[in-house]
Amino acid sequence: MSATSVLINLFGEIALLLWGINMVNSGVQRAFGSDLRWILGVALRTRLQAFLAGLGVTTVLQSSTATALMVASFTAGGAVDIVPALAVMLGANVGTTLIVQVLSFDVSLIFPALIFGGFVAYRRGRTSRIKDLGRVTIGLGLMLLSLHLLSETIRPIESSKVIKDLLAVIAPDPLILVLLSAIFAWLAHSSVAALLFIMSLAGAGVIDAHSALVMVLGANLGSSLNPLLEGTGGDPVKLRVPFGNFAMRVIGCLVTFPLIDPILSVMSGFDPHPERLAANFHTLFNLVVAAIFILPLPWIAGLLLKVFPEKLRASDPGTPQYLDKDALDTPSVALSNAAREVLRMVDTVEAMLRSSQDLFREDDISRVDQVSRTDDVLDRLFSAIRRYLSSINHETLNETEAKRLSDILAFAINLEHVGDIIDKNLMELAAKRIKNHLRLPKDSLEDITNMHAKLLEHLQLAASVLMFQDLGSARRLVSEKERFRDLERAVAQKHLEQLRSGRAVGDTSALQLDIVRDLKRIEAHIASTGHSLLEQSGELKPSRLTS
Repeated sequence: MSATSVLINLFGEIALLLWGINMVNSGVQRAFGSDLRWILGVALRTRLQAFLAGLGVTTVLQSSTATALMVASFTAGGAVDIVPALAVMLGANVGTTLIVQVLSFDVSLIFPALIFGGFVAYRRGRTSRIKDLGRVTIGLGLMLLSLHLLSETIRPIESSKVIKDLLAVIAPDPLILVLLSAIFAWLAHSSVAALLFIMSLAGAGVIDAHSALVMVLGANLGSSLNPLLEGTGGDPVKLRVPFGNFAMRVIGCLVTFPLIDPILSVMSGFDPHPERLAANFHTLFNLVVAAIFILPLPWIAGLLLKVFPEKLRASDPGTPQYLDKDALDTPSVALSNAAREVLRMVDTVEAMLRSSQDLFREDDISRVDQVSRTDDVLDRLFSAIRRYLSSINHETLNETEAKRLSDILAFAINLEHVGDIIDKNLMELAAKRIKNHLRLPKDSLEDITNMHAKLLEHLQLAASVLMFQDLGSARRLVSEKERFRDLERAVAQKHLEQLRSGRAVGDTSALQLDIVRDLKRIEAHIASTGHSLLEQSGELKPSRLTS
């Protein structure tokens, strides 16, 4: 086989390995993305829990970069402390070694069964989760197939005089080996792929055990560069966790590098096979690094906070704060970011409602313009959220995530409509009242104030329904809509009685009815979140959604 043919085969087989890893990662994200994010969210409390969660999630995902993006969704804005976030990364580094341990044994005979079984599950599966698990199984089969092909391609290289001469030049300089393996791990975006390739070279005798262990150190460095580079984006806060992870790896490599020979001597006594030596050293290195650094993490976190201080938020309230573009490839994280930004819309609508409530009692015309400017902020936040949600790769969404995206977008649309009603209707009525020096009757003003208070309460309840998908809160929100409708009818009936008795003034009378009508429209938009969740759960039929 010519050198050109060998290179073509190697590139194709490495690409097949990377594609298999990508299939496993995307399949798991589709099948369990929301569940994995929930596990991380619950675990980010103590260092030990965070370590175990990072280990478990990364073992399943086979990607410490994906785990790092999930952690970023919790650490952004200071929602979660940096100490457990760093502990997650220590666990993630160990998690990537477990799949390498499994694949270091001869399991090549099962790849046809995995590919066939995964194909059947993908084509015949009745649920999206079964189809996604079929995708995962196919990915595992492709990984094993690529390893089998790699070993077959590399085996003839062992007798190549050119390769032996090249390695004879490189091997005495371990720094070059570290650099080469680090570059490969960085380009591959996968320490698993880099380690499996190193093991293939060692198993075929292309490199000796010493060189294999040196290259393992380089692969660990290279893989830690990926989350560091993907975390860049102008905000120093994003660099804290990935830089801390990279720094711990660098220190671990510097300490381990001069100890390679004694470590090799001890480990060879347990299992002398070159592939197993590389896999065992990879696991041992990450376990030792985790054991050494997990206790001083608070001190390390303090240094990172000083080195990467929080960047001052933009003074413009219409500037999104949580729509991290780096998270778009991880749907569960991107949806979490969008939901957090929608909560800023909730705060903006709440401020507009409170101003509306005041403007039917006070005569400050300048506050009408202020509410209009606030609506511009709301519109800009809505546009940013809509663009962000449309940028998520919808093909990677599982059924639950697709429904979640739809719920977030629907809630944002309703908030934007509420803002328009306040700005273009209620503020016009408030301005008319102030300019014409109209005074609402005391009892009518109390009714309008009471309706505003109900809307503020229901707005927070709707936000809770969106964030926690709580059926109890959704039922309460729907029932509160019925009570609000009763309140609106009572106000209208009282007004009619005033008209019959001649106690209602013409302009003031029309103003009251218009205000009550617009407040009812706002209530309908707010309550739709509860209707949507109950409809999805089967508790409410679409026919009941008519107002």
